[in-house]
Amino acid sequence: MNKYTAQAETVDEAIQKALKELGITKKEASIEIVDQGRKGIFKIGKKDAIVTVTKLAADNNGKAFFKEPSTKEETVKPAPDSSKFVKEQAPILTESTLSEEEDLSKVADTKRNDEEAVKMVADYLQDIIQKMGISSTVTLEETKNQIVFHVETDKAGLVIGKHGKVINALQSLAQVLLHRHAKTKYTAIVNVGDYRERRENALRELAERTALKVRRTKQPVFLEPMPASERKQIHFYLSKDDAVMTHSEGNEPHRYLVVELK
Repeated sequence: MNKYTAQAETVDEAIQKALKELGITKKEASIEIVDQGRKGIFKIGKKDAIVTVTKLAADNNGKAFFKEPSTKEETVKPAPDSSKFVKEQAPILTESTLSEEEDLSKVADTKRNDEEAVKMVADYLQDIIQKMGISSTVTLEETKNQIVFHVETDKAGLVIGKHGKVINALQSLAQVLLHRHAKTKYTAIVNVGDYRERRENALRELAERTALKVRRTKQPVFLEPMPASERKQIHFYLSKDDAVMTHSEGNEPHRYLVVELK
């Protein structure tokens, strides 16, 4: 066997798998990367890397040279997708992979007006949610420079996620995509039912309780990590309090607020 196609989570793993099957080292192989693979988001849209490794034959001097492989070649069967409801699709963009799409996004910017960009993001959000196995519709609401993506679904809890992690991740992606493709720098809000309204009330109550505790104990209070948008809300609420001040510490996604006496 002179040629082998392997599939694994990363390119390096796929290469090592093929080399092992052929019983050769990298120096004795010609390597073709068929697909770089992708991580996806929440394991949605995840795709393994695929490489084809061809064994190099040695000449009379023991040096490796390329030999055209025989017509018979053995390939490994693709591993089953880790998510039963994910089908082959266009690459799913995440915050980490958006930088890899730099050239594509620049071309898209010249072709999309604001209305097209907003519609593209709405379709993208609905596609992700569908691939989570959740039926939903996404409607739009525009107020000044803010776009609210209202997600309507019977499984609101799954879209929100524990401590709002899923809905906040969706909102971060929507914000990045809007900035990439829309001419107007909109603020993106992803909402399910009245989650954002309830969360806003909860943050206001948290700010009031925290300020009261700081004044009573005269000690700083360190809040749990939260998204930047929620930290800004608490900053805003407590900016009107003459007794306390706030600042953020730590690195994303574990950045948190400190409330202390002025």
